[in-house]
Amino acid sequence: QVQLVESGGGLVPAGGSLRLSCAASGRAFNNYPMGWFRQAPGKEREFVAAIRWSGGRAYYADSVKGRFTISGDNAKNTVYLQMNSLKPEDTAVYYCAATQILTSPVLADTYRYWGQGTQVTVSS
Repeated sequence: QVQLVESGGGLVPAGGSLRLSCAASGRAFNNYPMGWFRQAPGKEREFVAAIRWSGGRAYYADSVKGRFTISGDNAKNTVYLQMNSLKPEDTAVYYCAATQILTSPVLADTYRYWGQGTQVTVSS
């Protein structure tokens, strides 16, 4: 089994920054591709960003390109989401996800393992 634990959420004014972390653990985890999704109240869960450990290729939703950066630390089995220039519409619960084989980074169904989520609130 793989366990994912997010941290770093909080309340921030518009234009501010936050860095989310997701620590992966479990004997089954072996540099699985990882991603971030978010879900706002009354909306469906949506893709934010994803990363492949080998090669470090990253994927981003159009809505966050140029503002968010996903990165990883192999030694710590941790993936980060640096969020800059935050907007009120970025307010959501942010979830970390992992999968053994990343067939389609943007689809939630691609991911097998999920964290419990961390709340990000951006005030206007």
